[in-house]
Amino acid sequence: MIVLAGIAGSQLFNALTAFIIAKSASAEQARGIMFWLMGNLSGVRWPDTIAVVPAALFGLVACLFNIRALDAFTFGADSAASLGISVKRVQFGLIGIAALMTAAMVSVTGSIGFVGLVIPHAMRMVVGTRHRALIPASALAGAIFLIGADIISRVVIPGQVLPIGVVTALVGAPVFALILIGRRAAM
Repeated sequence: MIVLAGIAGSQLFNALTAFIIAKSASAEQARGIMFWLMGNLSGVRWPDTIAVVPAALFGLVACLFNIRALDAFTFGADSAASLGISVKRVQFGLIGIAALMTAAMVSVTGSIGFVGLVIPHAMRMVVGTRHRALIPASALAGAIFLIGADIISRVVIPGQVLPIGVVTALVGAPVFALILIGRRAAM
């Protein structure tokens, strides 16, 4: 039910976004907006990067500071609470920090899907569930994946740059489906 509600909400807001763009933007503006909505690294410059590095470092340090709590959450909120973790405080804090990091990155690159969804799951299969290894591995693998996707987006169609979100979705959606199928089979 939640998945269906999410799909319906996503479609509604995508339709509203498309309507607003079609109603108020010129053809060139609409192209630029659509490129930003699908994610793009080609317009990012060093001053943009320097502006978002503090948010990224703050988020990484906050996650590393909360490794014990994150490991406890692996077994559920009740288990974490029984270990003395302030569940609500940690959840709200980390969700707020994730929102800050996401907002900072999206403001510069646009929406690039599946990196934060697929990479940590893939790294969990490689390095295990301990967050001391999982957090740095996910950060490094996410950066490598994004660089690879950017290279592919620039060379796949000669003379044209694809939005990077297209490449990450073409890789991420099937991989995420495989992860979900594997989880369902394990249950």
